[in-house]
Amino acid sequence: MTVIRFSVSWAILMWMCGIVASAHEIRPAALELTEQSGGTVAVVWKQPILSGRKLKMRPILPDQCPEPETIDQVVSGDAIVESWQIPCRLDKGRVSIAGLDRTLTDVFVRLRTKDGTESTYVLRPASASFALGDPAGSPTGAYLRIGAEHMLFGWDHLLFVLGLLLLTAPRQLLWVITAFTLGHSITLAITALGLFTLPSEPVELLIAVSIFFLAIEVVRKWAGKTSITIRRPWLIALGFGLLHGLGFAGALADIGLPKGEEIWALLLFNLGVEVGQILFVCLALAVLWLAGKISLDKRKWIEAPALYLVGGLGAFYTLSRIF
Repeated sequence: MTVIRFSVSWAILMWMCGIVASAHEIRPAALELTEQSGGTVAVVWKQPILSGRKLKMRPILPDQCPEPETIDQVVSGDAIVESWQIPCRLDKGRVSIAGLDRTLTDVFVRLRTKDGTESTYVLRPASASFALGDPAGSPTGAYLRIGAEHMLFGWDHLLFVLGLLLLTAPRQLLWVITAFTLGHSITLAITALGLFTLPSEPVELLIAVSIFFLAIEVVRKWAGKTSITIRRPWLIALGFGLLHGLGFAGALADIGLPKGEEIWALLLFNLGVEVGQILFVCLALAVLWLAGKISLDKRKWIEAPALYLVGGLGAFYTLSRIF
């Protein structure tokens, strides 16, 4: 039985690692085109890194825009940022993203003209181009989906919520999840609006530590011990929720907020995060309910493998961020 249970835990761990590897492709890319005096255009192309390499995508500008002679490239967090300037006009032609149809990501294109007008377009694998002069429309609706995807494919946030579920008694669960929501909503808003920022590296490390810390507290609870975390899990959910909000803000930093619609886009992104969180919690509770219906030992076959998952990946991510 022990071997079978370990095999189940290992299978779940490998499945989650697959999500870790593929989830980065869900993160959006961003293209900024800024007209400047003298008939030049400044181009900034930011795309996510997947498994240590950039995706095979590149922007295609109108025919009147030549290929750049030099491109500056820097790595910023989990993204590669390329920038260049070319003599060009943005008055006609099409802008497209080659290779976008072979990915799962979206591309936010922000166009700034010399007269100060700013337009934002959202390109997707099924519609990877637009004609200059086309009405841009409002991109805010895309923020709802990106928020939900960031939660559902953001394994670090899912692991933390899973740890909260393992730690929390059913009667406390509503308050704990609400506290986590309140915490990350506060820092997401503050950071996304530019009122406060922290470098991504320490934030990602501390998020990993929060996951591993929860796994330790679950072990202590199962051993009959107590602590302020075990007695008042809503308190730790609120505190670490503030930290996870900084992580959510990192996803928004990749694409920015549309000019003039910052608050609306931020609210939709946060709502998307909540939708993803609720879906995950409901799925986890449904699994536990089903296990009870078929008289399965929940602690042995569900909760223990889940704890291995939270603790193992939490420890791995913590060490990888340190070294």
